[in-house]
Amino acid sequence: MSTKVFDVVIIGGGQAALAVGYFLKRAKLDFIILDNQGKPGGAWQHTWDSLRLFSPAAYSSLPGIMMQQDDDTEGYPHRDNVLAYLARYEQHYALPVYRPHQVSSVTRDEDNNCLRVSDGKYQWRARTVASATGTWSHPFIPDYPGQEKYRDKQLHSAHYRTPDDFRNQRVLVVGGGNSGAQIFAEVAEVADATWVTQSEPVFLPDNVDGRVLFERATARLRGDAEGAAVGGIGDIVMVPPVKAARDRGILDSQRPFASFTETGVKWLDGSAESIDAVIWCTGFRPALDHLEPLGVIEENGQVQVTAGQADKEPRLWLFGYGDWASPGSATLIGAARSAKEITPKLVRYVEDLVG
Repeated sequence: MSTKVFDVVIIGGGQAALAVGYFLKRAKLDFIILDNQGKPGGAWQHTWDSLRLFSPAAYSSLPGIMMQQDDDTEGYPHRDNVLAYLARYEQHYALPVYRPHQVSSVTRDEDNNCLRVSDGKYQWRARTVASATGTWSHPFIPDYPGQEKYRDKQLHSAHYRTPDDFRNQRVLVVGGGNSGAQIFAEVAEVADATWVTQSEPVFLPDNVDGRVLFERATARLRGDAEGAAVGGIGDIVMVPPVKAARDRGILDSQRPFASFTETGVKWLDGSAESIDAVIWCTGFRPALDHLEPLGVIEENGQVQVTAGQADKEPRLWLFGYGDWASPGSATLIGAARSAKEITPKLVRYVEDLVG
């Protein structure tokens, strides 16, 4: 009995996976997409209710069809716009997405000279694997002295939904990125909230959007490769909720506290304060547990890649994990561009394997 071997198995069903699928379909490769979600949308299904994109729809679209934007979004689409767009994109291009399949491992199949993908129940063989599982399922919360003593609520932005859950409470929002700014802006409307950041936040001008962040990410990485010094990308986009907080005069932050107590935190000046909840907006780490059997994950939790291709296993390609995989690839615009630049190389690699 012959063994079915796909040209490519894509693991993950979010924006990066769909962008790669678009180019693989154009190249007429034999591929499937394995998504662990029950419906389209990837990690966008799990973001907070009022999340805004940092760029207009025209600059936040995948290859092919453009995202549609509601008139009431003031230039920055809501998460619901993204969810509807990704579902439409998947259907429009009839991408071969199978769900839900939680891939648990990728191993080498020496007998068939390929890789074997498994969800514990089913197995698929592939000449190459494109891993696009993103970061949402691996939220990062830093260690703080006394954190285990704190008895009240802590949650990561990955699990935050609405400010109503914190109405009339004393809340710390920890993290200086765009998620921290947006969540603080709306929580501060219903709660006594303090924004805690490592350093003073830096805001982009009102008329500059998230495209600049992507271009800076690209320039920084290229500058690093050339030994040049290029500025950072930590600027915060002034989406409408953040602008509103600034106009109310509350868009400022405090430096980190020293430690937790049972009921709150102790600040650097020695004062203690009771806190009802802490919302961690402290980022994510790549979700790569399924790649452990390949022995390609480094001590920093990443995979060494060259133009998206794993150095230690050339049949493995990575998309959508952030700058280390390809510039800005954790964003919609970055996922689209990295897929456009890297997928043709993947296609050529597969064609060389097939002969």
